[in-house]
Amino acid sequence: MQVHVHTGVSKEVFVKEIGPLRRPAVLRGLDVGPCLSRWDAEYLQAAGGTRPVRVHASPSPRMDFIHKNFAYKTLPFDEFIRRTAEEKHSKFFFCENEKYYLRALGNDPRKVMDNMLIQVVGRKRVVLFSPSDVPFLYLNGDKSEVLDIDSPDLKTFPEFSKATWHECVLEAGDVLFIPALWFHNVTSLEFGVAVNVFWRHLPLDAYDRTDTYGNKDPVAAARAVQILERALKTLAELPPDYQHFYGQRMILTVQRKVLRRNCSEPAAK
Repeated sequence: MQVHVHTGVSKEVFVKEIGPLRRPAVLRGLDVGPCLSRWDAEYLQAAGGTRPVRVHASPSPRMDFIHKNFAYKTLPFDEFIRRTAEEKHSKFFFCENEKYYLRALGNDPRKVMDNMLIQVVGRKRVVLFSPSDVPFLYLNGDKSEVLDIDSPDLKTFPEFSKATWHECVLEAGDVLFIPALWFHNVTSLEFGVAVNVFWRHLPLDAYDRTDTYGNKDPVAAARAVQILERALKTLAELPPDYQHFYGQRMILTVQRKVLRRNCSEPAAK
């Protein structure tokens, strides 16, 4: 399924019509400033200088954030940009076609907020999955075990075939709205630079007031997870067949009182 592309959207239209749908959307034709014409590799090298940055370096183009097929390396920022912009590396850690990823220049790793991904340089393929597809994504924490989504091992991950893809290719200047809780798989098609803008869409008291960087679960969700962990520890005191029986009852209760109730609610218009 292709992510819908909206052209020339105003702030008012986004706030009233697009945002409330809670679905990804590509916003095209927005004025994102002079960065589109300025931020080439040469400009970024000069602007960033030699400040050291911690980057992910991997011999694979697909970085696995669960099993860690990469190493953290420190490079001067200008050297990092030089390497990412070249086809093959004259200097490298693993091999001449290794890949690099710098999460951010700052220290603001936000995760559970709404997000605008602004593609400034290069092209990027993004595949997104709805929160309703969680049963099919084989999550390990907040990440999927399915690393190669284009050629998944369906013997190991048979349910993944049931997940619905929402896909787009971002060009320089495109802005992708990623609602909170949507999972996304990103592939850079060439040297690229993107900027993320995060914001809270729930009432302020839904968030942990001590969460400076916005990377914690909402307060109620965090409490529910803690209660679940305590319940699982309590079940572990029983024999395996009892654990299975009462565990299934808990699952059915969640499905009946949470999942089915939400599915029966009318869609936003």
